[in-house]
This record gives sequence, C-alpha cells and structure tokens, in this order.
Amino acid sequence: MEEFCVACRSLGLTERIALFLRHREKESSLQSVSSSVFGQCFGDVNDWANAKRYVLNSSELDGLVIEVFRNFTRSQRYSLYARTKLGYLFYKRQMKKARERYPHGHSIPQPVMFNGVKILPIPVLSNNYSYLVIDTHSSAAAAIDPSDPLAVQAAIEQEGVTLEAILCTHKHWDHSGGNMALRRRYGSCRVYGSACDAIPELTNPLSDKETVTVGQLRFKALFTPGHTVGHMVYLLDGKPFEGPACLFSGDLLFLSGCGRIFEGTPETMLASLDTAADLAEDTLLWPGHEYALDCLTFASLLELENPVLEQKLQWANQQRLEKRSTCPSTIGEEKEYNPFLRTHCWELHRALGLQRLRGEDWDSFRARVLKEVRHRKDLYKAN
Repeated sequence: MEEFCVACRSLGLTERIALFLRHREKESSLQSVSSSVFGQCFGDVNDWANAKRYVLNSSELDGLVIEVFRNFTRSQRYSLYARTKLGYLFYKRQMKKARERYPHGHSIPQPVMFNGVKILPIPVLSNNYSYLVIDTHSSAAAAIDPSDPLAVQAAIEQEGVTLEAILCTHKHWDHSGGNMALRRRYGSCRVYGSACDAIPELTNPLSDKETVTVGQLRFKALFTPGHTVGHMVYLLDGKPFEGPACLFSGDLLFLSGCGRIFEGTPETMLASLDTAADLAEDTLLWPGHEYALDCLTFASLLELENPVLEQKLQWANQQRLEKRSTCPSTIGEEKEYNPFLRTHCWELHRALGLQRLRGEDWDSFRARVLKEVRHRKDLYKAN
C-alpha cells in the first residue's frame, strides 16, 4: 500500500485520481480504501506553488469532476473540495454553469438602507449570497464572501464605491473563491478571516471579538467553529446609523437552518449557534445561502403546530415563486421557528422522541437534540 501511495504522489492530479479509482475498483469496496491512504494519496495537492501541475482543460475538468464526486465517499468528496486544488476546479465549474443558468442571479435582491449604510445582497452561484456593505458617506465598502468576483465587481462599479475590505466567513470556495481576483483588481483591499481557516489571500487574520473598521462601518468578528474549524461571522454595529445590528452568518445560520457540521462536533456547533441566539432580537440575519424554502419545509415536518412557522413558510413560498430573496430575517424570528435554535424547546424534544437522561448535563442534552435534528435534515436533503 505504501508503494501505491508513493506512486500516486509522483503523478499529476488527473493521473493520480485515475489510478486511485482503478485501485479502489480492484479492491471492490468503498470502505477498503481508508482515510489515511486517501490522505497520503492526495494530501499534498493543495500545494499552490505547484498549482500548474494540476490545471486541466475544461473538457477534462467536467468529466473528472463528475467522475470524482460520483465515486468517492462523502468524507472523501469533502476532503477533495476543502483541501485540494480539485475543490477550486469544482468551484470554477459551478460558477461557470451558474453564470449560464442565472445570468442575472438566482434571486431578485432587496437592498436595505439605514442612515449612512447600504446593504446589497448579491446572488451568486446557484444559491449563495455575497454582500456589499457600503458606508454611504465615504463610499467605502466591504464585500462579504465574494464567491463570484465578476458579480461583486459589477456591484462595486454600479454603486460607485471603493472596495476596502473582504470579510470571509470561512475557507470553502463558494465563499472565498473570488478573493484572489478581487485582490488583483483592488490592490489595497484587505482580506479578513479566521487565522484557523485556510482562507485564500488572507492579509489580516482575526481572533474572536476583534473589530474591523471600514469607513464608519464597524464589524465585530465572532468565532463560530463547527461548519469549519475556523468559521467566523461578522456583526455590523447598527447604532451609529440608528438601525439594528446586522449578522452576516456565512454557513453558521440560515433562515430556519444551519450549516453541516463538517469540522466539529454537535457540542461545538451548539456553542456557536448560541453565540448567534444571544444577540439582540432585532438583529438582521444575512445568511450565506438561499435555503429558506427547503429549511422551512423541513422544520414544518418537525413542528406541525407552530403558527409562526406556518406563516413564514407561506411567505417564503410566495417570495420564491416571484424569485425574490428571503433575507433578511431577524434573530428573534429565527428563535420562533428555526429548529437549530430551538434545542431547548420541549415541543421539539417531543417531536424527536428525545428526553433528557437522569444526570445528563443540560447542554449535553441540547447537543444531542442538535445532532438528531442535523441528522434528520441531512437525510431529508439526501431524499
């Protein structure tokens, strides 16, 4: 097996994957190729200094991406996407197809303005949101999770603003893929993100509760691991603008949903969700994806008699029929219908058939509830 791994590492990415697939076919079992062997075969592919070794033409890429993501296990697919050059190539394919399918974006954005600040959602890829947050007095702007650099650049030019900062919630390409192109175009632009995540073009690593200032805009970075090991969210202080605070939540929290727990535990994710739930009730939630209809429908299967949830689902149905964005919601609203923020509610416990064990710590029980909800959501998504 060691000789096989050495042989793999001597090849370019295309040949390496082909050899790996052939080897696994011989073994005739998905489980026969361990995670450690997979890591030894592909662990060095994120060497950006040698990136040219892995560049494929578009026809090769399409066939290879389809083959890889069909044949590898979920954990192996995630490793390839998050930790190797192939993930970047997959993101490029996603972006190309989304531009063709949604030339004007997947949703009609609904900007929000306060006294001196404008928040512009930018629909990108098939369901992502980037955001342009503008200090209207100085025309200084921050871009949050700029997945598609062309869409973000178009918004910058249309608004006539200066891009001073990129705030990245985490390393996944559908949130960080535009960093390089935007940094190349706007040389003085700074890239902020967690020091714990491998964020492309990172210039200013952040720790929990550090503040980022762009013009008169003040963002507090909050460390919220679970989806990735270094996930961060950004809280815009609304007081100087006589408006509510705004939470740009990336893949921590969606309207009635939360991100998958890729690089953490239910306990870790629970603590991160509690960070969001503890914010002021009127805090506006700006999520990283347009998942509202899917998440609300799932939630309605858990809580059959929640009138707030039922009303929100009807509203979201109408919004999506008209291709309108469903963001923002508020933290207060989310606590009424988002099952991932309701792990303390007996109605959810009853729906899941879970009860606290004798002597079980309260937060341990809530983490068990979260794990069950996340598991059911994963199964619901798969079906």
